[in-house]
Amino acid sequence: LTSGVIAIAIGGGHACALTIAGGVKCWGWNGEGQLGNGTTVNSSTPIDVSGLTSGVAAIAAGEYHACALTIGGGVKCWGQNDRGQLGNSTTTNSSIPVNVSGLTIGVTAIAVGAFHTCALTASGGAKCWGYNNAGQLGNGSNADSHVPMDVTGLTAGMVVITTGTFHTCGLAIGGGMKCWGANEYGQLGNGTNVNSSTAVDVT
Repeated sequence: LTSGVIAIAIGGGHACALTIAGGVKCWGWNGEGQLGNGTTVNSSTPIDVSGLTSGVAAIAAGEYHACALTIGGGVKCWGQNDRGQLGNSTTTNSSIPVNVSGLTIGVTAIAVGAFHTCALTASGGAKCWGYNNAGQLGNGSNADSHVPMDVTGLTAGMVVITTGTFHTCGLAIGGGMKCWGANEYGQLGNGTNVNSSTAVDVT
């Protein structure tokens, strides 16, 4: 990978690269299948992610999982899935990419937290799934979700989504910012240290 790479993503103990040809290669720790090559064997050199040698527009990595956005607007994830972070209606790890339920088209961006995943739709809506201990899915609850859920109040008008370990933030068309999830350090930016399971305005 001394040339031809257009994007990179770093997880807890693994890394991935997106090539100019639209292929994904990953390397590092693979105990949860996060290298996506059909094994759980670590690799100290880049290896192709199964089925993703072309057609990928963006990549993102979490603690022990990774996801890809295809040029057709679909989302595929692989690796650890104990909290439903792969979004395929199960909690079974997968060492190869699986389709995220209901998101085979219409997605424009992805973001991956430690154990949760989020997507931005073409209509400007935000959806999240996976671990929800601090409300980082933004759907008004603290229950994990194994499939994408709408972020409450953010079904349109969003242009950027990004994730932290246990919180998530979005940027609206008008330039305003909203965050949700863990807030013990004030990371939601709303003047409190109280977690929020729904999106709050950044002060």
